[in-house]
Amino acid sequence: MAGRGSFSNKLGFILAAAGSAVGLGNIWSFPFEVGAGGGAAFLVMYLLFCFILCFPVMITEIAIGRKTQLNPAGAYRALGFKKWSILGLQGIFSGFVILSFYNVVAGWAFGYFIELLTGHFEIGKQFGEFTKDVIKVGTYALVFMFATAFIVSKGVAGGIEKASKILMPTLIIMILGLVIYSLTLDNAMVGLSFYLVPDFSKLTLGVMGNAMGQAFFSLSLGMGALITYGSYVGKGDNIVSSAAFITLADVGMAFIAGLMMFPMVAYLTDGTMEGAGQGAGLIFTVLPGAFESLGPTLGVIIGSSFFLLLSFAALTSTVSLLEVPVAYVVDEKGVRRNRAVWLIAGLIFLIGIPSLLSNGYSEFFSSFITYVGADKATSFMDFAQNVANDTLLPLGGCLISIFAAYVWKTRNLSEEIAQGYPGYTGSFVEKYLNFAVTILCPVVLGTMFILTFLETFLGISLF
Repeated sequence: MAGRGSFSNKLGFILAAAGSAVGLGNIWSFPFEVGAGGGAAFLVMYLLFCFILCFPVMITEIAIGRKTQLNPAGAYRALGFKKWSILGLQGIFSGFVILSFYNVVAGWAFGYFIELLTGHFEIGKQFGEFTKDVIKVGTYALVFMFATAFIVSKGVAGGIEKASKILMPTLIIMILGLVIYSLTLDNAMVGLSFYLVPDFSKLTLGVMGNAMGQAFFSLSLGMGALITYGSYVGKGDNIVSSAAFITLADVGMAFIAGLMMFPMVAYLTDGTMEGAGQGAGLIFTVLPGAFESLGPTLGVIIGSSFFLLLSFAALTSTVSLLEVPVAYVVDEKGVRRNRAVWLIAGLIFLIGIPSLLSNGYSEFFSSFITYVGADKATSFMDFAQNVANDTLLPLGGCLISIFAAYVWKTRNLSEEIAQGYPGYTGSFVEKYLNFAVTILCPVVLGTMFILTFLETFLGISLF
């Protein structure tokens, strides 16, 4: 087995895994999903999915990784269930797809950092033109992929863990500073009301499906990242407490991102909240105007700081997404780590080109597919997001639960978890986890997967 490493301590694992979870999913997609889902109604569903369903799946993924000390595909095979290795391959494929479009958005964030650093506030009104400039945006995405590959090439402790120990505290400090600024703006309370006061009349099956997909995407579940990171964890570490810290960090950062974003939207719209749910471009179209209103000096400082923050958040996630296929190639094919990193990074960048072209530059990729019953075409990037986030990740969580409960068996799962948690056996945590992976997660995730797939792709709404 070539070039395998491990985290130097529990804190290193928590920061790296939290970095995987805390990323663009929290600061880029979470606010616009909340806006599109009617505000607090979406937030409530998101929190329920994170703590009731995602937390047990997270513990299970980490336990499988630690038990086998292998990549997702190798992990299922090492447990004695070769046919189930296809589930690991599905996770690797999901992460592959996500990183291909995620890197494009990360390139946007880095590009906006450069643009606002030079005082180009009009970029918010020119978002469509910006994304059509494939040479510029492609260069930003290439630079970002290079930074990701450089960190991963340095190994687990020397690259991923070391970077996470710098990026995560920096990220927290920067976002808290921007929250304080946001809450001082006019109409900030209007934005907070939109965000925190639920209107359950807006709660639809589609909103629930998006909340579930957002929870899995945000927590890096179903894509092999936590099985991979779990394989680098020591046997004496308490993975339940680690998973709790990771979940709380992720949910906390997502919540804080909303506190930062919606007062800014209210300020810019004079309290109408118009455009709060306009889509993935929300932060790229709305925020530059808010920063411009601060004046040329303060606007440059705060505006560029925000998009530097967004770039840092993206980087903590892209390194984990790249690590998953790298671990697979290193473990299964015996390829040297450094070579595997650069080959896979290059391949993912190439696979991301259709997403790069699907934001106005190419008519074919911008109107890639029209779902049954849909009023308009869906771009390739949005299609990739729908396939990965809303279908493959929840399906992966469902199948992981079924595997743990009915194939590997809950007694073996409990034995692995108990190694770093002496009081686990017979505890409420064990009883709830067994109930969740045996009944709750398979039933809820399986049902939501079917209903979301039918409604999103086939236009069939059963409720």
